[in-house]
Amino acid sequence: MPLYLVSTPIGNLEDITLRALRVLKEVDLIACEDTRRTRRLLNHFGIAKPTISYHEHNEPKRAAELAERLSRGESIALVTDAGTPGISDPAYRIVVAAVERGVTVTPVPGATAIIAGLVASGLPTDSFLFAGFLPSRKQARRARLDELKAERATLVFYEAGRRIRESLLDVREILGDRRAAVARELTKLHEQFIRGAVSEIIAHFEANEPRGEMTLVIAGSREDNLGVAQSISVSEEVERLEREQGLSRIEAIKQAARSRGLSKREAYQLLLDERESNDDESIG
Repeated sequence: MPLYLVSTPIGNLEDITLRALRVLKEVDLIACEDTRRTRRLLNHFGIAKPTISYHEHNEPKRAAELAERLSRGESIALVTDAGTPGISDPAYRIVVAAVERGVTVTPVPGATAIIAGLVASGLPTDSFLFAGFLPSRKQARRARLDELKAERATLVFYEAGRRIRESLLDVREILGDRRAAVARELTKLHEQFIRGAVSEIIAHFEANEPRGEMTLVIAGSREDNLGVAQSISVSEEVERLEREQGLSRIEAIKQAARSRGLSKREAYQLLLDERESNDDESIG
């Protein structure tokens, strides 16, 4: 019998699919990241099926156990607390174990915050890279962002509300003041998108306490993605950074350089060239 990877709503219960409901009613067993949370979902839809825990702490042992039950002919549905199994949630080990035993693995598609956040972000969707959760430790987070600095595709991350400001500060420092969007409370009553340059989103969260899990979407390194900074001169951006963020001249030049993928020396030379050109025009 097959292993079903069943997607569940990420917030709005109306996002459950008819196929998901049918599968959950028909299987012999439902493996859950949190049995209590899944039981609330099952009760809401009047589904009475046995459940068993399957989470990151017991996954290695439980995957082998469930794969053995599958090979004996039982049908099992795997669900997570919200969204699609295997996307920043447990699923990989049981899928591998099932495949190794010749068990059919059947995805039952549905909601996922990656796609919901990306398509409504206002950023390019033709090519994107999902990089999961950013590391919680600052040094590791900055190292990960540095690895992705040259990536041209739109970047998508998950992030916790308690860390979003620190992560955005590192994004601005490492990737530059790119266009970005933060999606919070996706599909829920208070769903919200905050869009703009990274510095504008930081300012929003300085004035508004961030809450809940969030999907962070950031423009890739292509020139047409890098935001407002690309449509103004280096000198104009430096002045804006000094005025709006209170940066020193040196720090403003550094940030303007990062937003354009330039070295500090190259940005400084552009600044001098722009000023020389403006002086010539004023004389003429």
